[in-house]
Amino acid sequence: MKILFAASEALPFIASGGLADVAGSLPKAIRAEQHVCRVVLPLYSDIDPRLREGMSFVCNFNVPLAWRNQYCGVFTAKVDGVQFYLLDNEYYFKRRGIYGFFDDGERFAFFAKACLEMLQYIDFEPDLIHANDWQTALIPVFLNAFYRHIPRYSELKTVLTIHNIQYQGKYDERVSADVLGLPEEQRRLVEYDGCTNYLKGGICAADAVTTVSPTYSREIMDPWYAYGLDGILRQNSFKLTGILNGIDVAGYNPATDPVIAQNYSLEDISLREENRRELADQVGLPLGENTMLIGIVSRLVAQKGMDLIRYILPRMLAEHRDLAVAMVGSGDREYEEFFAEMRRRFPGQMGFVQGFIPPLARKIYAGCDVFLMPSRSEPCGLAQMVACRYGAVPVVRQTGGLKDSIVDFDTPGGGNGYTFYSYNADDMLGAILRAKAAFDDREGWQEKIAAVMACDFSWERSAGEYLKLYRKLL
Repeated sequence: MKILFAASEALPFIASGGLADVAGSLPKAIRAEQHVCRVVLPLYSDIDPRLREGMSFVCNFNVPLAWRNQYCGVFTAKVDGVQFYLLDNEYYFKRRGIYGFFDDGERFAFFAKACLEMLQYIDFEPDLIHANDWQTALIPVFLNAFYRHIPRYSELKTVLTIHNIQYQGKYDERVSADVLGLPEEQRRLVEYDGCTNYLKGGICAADAVTTVSPTYSREIMDPWYAYGLDGILRQNSFKLTGILNGIDVAGYNPATDPVIAQNYSLEDISLREENRRELADQVGLPLGENTMLIGIVSRLVAQKGMDLIRYILPRMLAEHRDLAVAMVGSGDREYEEFFAEMRRRFPGQMGFVQGFIPPLARKIYAGCDVFLMPSRSEPCGLAQMVACRYGAVPVVRQTGGLKDSIVDFDTPGGGNGYTFYSYNADDMLGAILRAKAAFDDREGWQEKIAAVMACDFSWERSAGEYLKLYRKLL
């Protein structure tokens, strides 16, 4: 099979979140199964110049977008055997940052149209295009509206993956005509609730729709999770599938990670203790022998459960002196200020570093005893999988991909973490204290570390599920 994977970000070129991890890892895993998978993304000015040096020019053409006729240049590069196409238009992409501009609707409409237009000029004819999130959700819409009459597009199939339904690409309803240039009879696909909704159009037009975990695929048909699209998703439930993401187990490997203080593996777990000591020193925590270190690596927003932590943290630290927290993250100012205040109030128990600091995040994974993820909603989540890879026992709320990837140790048959169901701070604290009781049994705790490190969250498993879906469509 030949697949074109379209995304607005992809490692190693540019990243703002989990989508980049997926776009950098899934195509590589598909290629390992002897299929062809190439990736297309915008050529942003923020891409590292050293990566640009490895690119070569392929061709250029013009992209018709309503009344516009915009230049597009195609550059290519190979990373780990996967070929990437990077689409150049300086008007849209020569800016600092990826998202958050007034004309994002036009920028990514151009990108979606350019992905299709490009297929007439390059030496690659995919069987299927795999689009991701609202930024590329217009690909199946444009394909059906403008390209089906061309032979090389007539049998082309489309898959759309929803990584987070909160972000839909919603714009003024006039955009469907003035920016997208859709014929009048096609505009109903993208028009919804008084506006133009890119994700809604992609859901309706794609041959298959996936989410990044089985539980999330069910949750988003509930108004609580769907941000207004639950009715559309129920209407299209026949083509909706949930496939749990994986992680790059070669990139996240405590045996070879150059960032952490001491490398270790499942065969020599005792070496992990050195990372615990080094992390405590770095964040200023004088750990006692019986102190359980809780790690948090997160965006500081309500969706990630920060309001639960804010509610319970002062009481938890005051009443349980044998608990400490090592935390890194940035986000809403109210949470940043709160955690800074907790650091001042509990200097021996609260280590908080504000910012997005990947090396420190790695050290938290490698050095904390438990890893806390109390998300209000979590389409998939990668952090809990990375935590397992590094031997940090997850404490998570049962939602989305957290529910699909972490099973409570206290369930029959065992598990790989501690979970709670209700979105309630005391229930979260209960799960933490159950973990602390297990932590106090040092021999049993080593067995739990071994159990979480033995979990298989590799992309090979996920890629197999995507390949089944591709075969079914083709």
